Amino acid sequence: MLVSRRSRVATLAACATILLATSACGDDKAEEGSAQQVRLYGTDGNMLNSYPAELKERANLVDGMKGTTPLTPLPEDFKGRLRSVNPALTDYLYSAETYDAVVIGVLAAQLAGSTDPAAIAKQIVGVTNNGQRCEDPASCLSLARSGQDIEYRSVSLTRAGFTEKGEPATASYATLTFDGQQINDGKTEFVGAGTESAASTKTPPKPKKERPGAKPDQEPLIVGGLLPKTGDLAIAYPPMAAGAALAIKEINAAGGALGKPVTWIDGDDGTSLTVARATVAKHVTDGASLIIGAGASGISREVLPDVVKAGKILFSPCNTDSSLTDVEDKGLYFRTAPPDSLQGRALADVILRDGSQKIVIVARKDSYGEGLQATVRDELEKAGIAEDRLKLMTYEPPADAKAPPVDFTAGAKEIKEFGADAVLLIGFGESAQVIRALADNGVPIRH
Repeated sequence: MLVSRRSRVATLAACATILLATSACGDDKAEEGSAQQVRLYGTDGNMLNSYPAELKERANLVDGMKGTTPLTPLPEDFKGRLRSVNPALTDYLYSAETYDAVVIGVLAAQLAGSTDPAAIAKQIVGVTNNGQRCEDPASCLSLARSGQDIEYRSVSLTRAGFTEKGEPATASYATLTFDGQQINDGKTEFVGAGTESAASTKTPPKPKKERPGAKPDQEPLIVGGLLPKTGDLAIAYPPMAAGAALAIKEINAAGGALGKPVTWIDGDDGTSLTVARATVAKHVTDGASLIIGAGASGISREVLPDVVKAGKILFSPCNTDSSLTDVEDKGLYFRTAPPDSLQGRALADVILRDGSQKIVIVARKDSYGEGLQATVRDELEKAGIAEDRLKLMTYEPPADAKAPPVDFTAGAKEIKEFGADAVLLIGFGESAQVIRALADNGVPIRH
């Protein structure tokens, strides 16, 4: 049954009152022992099957951990196609968003009839709105070549197209649970967010019709990767890489764009500004029109001025920092991942459903971590969690792969003294060090 957010908050508050009343009448010692335990929660940067390996021999510490991530129920056919390019794939996070970012960018180039990034950028939002519906590269490219305006729908883009800011108007979130050191698909729940009316109704430039039999006079469209092959977000790289590879494979099987196969140039963002900037510079030199990435919101924010100065397009499949919606980009930044203003509500609901009363939000110190932390805090406070029952903490993420791991010993001791019953971890692979520190400092983790 669908209920309003106000009704949901009232119900949660009533449940909390009942729980407190019950504990007053029951076995006080048993309740005190239970209250000392801490539930762990995560986000899209760490709710992956590859995450427990970050804890090595203590991987069982994640069992029972819950979290949310932008995720649409993926068709088995799509998962099978992803495994055809990477048979070892175990996670699918942001695979659909990466696939769609590549396809949308290529379709925009075909409609523009050009590899010029400025012309491509003017078509991207329109590719997803108010045209002839199509759902795969072959049929969409066929329509685009004939000069037909299209409305692309696919695995991550199902309900509505892009807003005028170049991001999804609607989103789907999944609540995930670790069970036996793997995400238990049987416990996964999906919830929708956003509004279809937020999608753009602006008419894009008229599509350029491809002349049958005419010799292509364009250079091949070059798409560059700026995905986290290394660094703190490397655990999320395999599904994104598979999504990009599948998109290029299917686009070229359908005849490519502008009469030629699309060229993909691999590239690492390293979850590092230094690595990402070097990759962007190489893509600019190599003539890429479209750069897919970066992985982390903070990296995209930092390299975007370089991309804009070069007149290229930055199109991320996984940036969720809400402040990027209004970033100065001269119309050259897009994303298929929804902003964290939507994920914050979903996370708050997950935490409140468990009856948590003293909550610590630990975030990596960057625009992604601190932005989502603030959103979740606001949502919890709106739901009635008092300010003195919330604690915000941050940590400095490692500068690069050679830097020492996160030391959260002091923070773990603070959490123990605070008496938290819930800890939300907003981070990437490095956030496993927070869990390790909690266990090392006597914070009992509820499984």
